[in-house]
Amino acid sequence: MKILNCPLNGPRNISEFVYGGEVVMHPDPHTTSNAEWADFVFMENNTAGVVREWWYHAPTAYWIIAERNTVTDEFIRTYPANEVFNERVAFPAPPASDDDGGTS
Repeated sequence: MKILNCPLNGPRNISEFVYGGEVVMHPDPHTTSNAEWADFVFMENNTAGVVREWWYHAPTAYWIIAERNTVTDEFIRTYPANEVFNERVAFPAPPASDDDGGTS
């Protein structure tokens, strides 16, 4: 049985967690091209070595960040996401459009 140390709940069976992908910075959706946005959503670096990953503890709906060695599949460290993401990101409103959405 593989154990993952949840910062909120302590050591838990890995079956309680869902992998959420690599931790990457979120691009501005209003200024990013479609190709860049697709790259952000669908592509991963797939690095051999230590990477930071999102993990979701399903029973408590709690997101954590884990540093994991992808070569050995060893978890090195887990911590709350607010250690990295401690400020709210406010994206600007989308540009105004003359299109009324076809409601007229």
